[in-house]
Amino acid sequence: QVQLVESGGGLVQAWGSLRLSCAASGSRFTIATMGWYRQAPGKQRELVAVDTNSGSTNYADSVKGRFTISKYNDKNTVYLQMNSLKPEETGVYYCNMRISGSPNDYWGQGTQVTVSS
Repeated sequence: QVQLVESGGGLVQAWGSLRLSCAASGSRFTIATMGWYRQAPGKQRELVAVDTNSGSTNYADSVKGRFTISKYNDKNTVYLQMNSLKPEETGVYYCNMRISGSPNDYWGQGTQVTVSS
């Protein structure tokens, strides 16, 4: 069984920075992609950033230039460095992972990020 554990959320003022971490553990697996999604109150979960094994990264247009995703397959971890945070980016941030040979999405429990104006 695969588990994802996030950390690093919290309260920050607008234009501040936070770094989220996600560590995967469990049965033997090969990471295909790891990424971050967020869900604001009353809204659907949306992609923030994803890092694939091909070396490519994709970001939501709204975070390009401010957020950076970093994945380390040897440690089964992924980070999200978030700079210049905006109040509208408040929400629960979820770590997501897909592994080779499985159609499943694996999710962490989520970590709350609150950006005050």
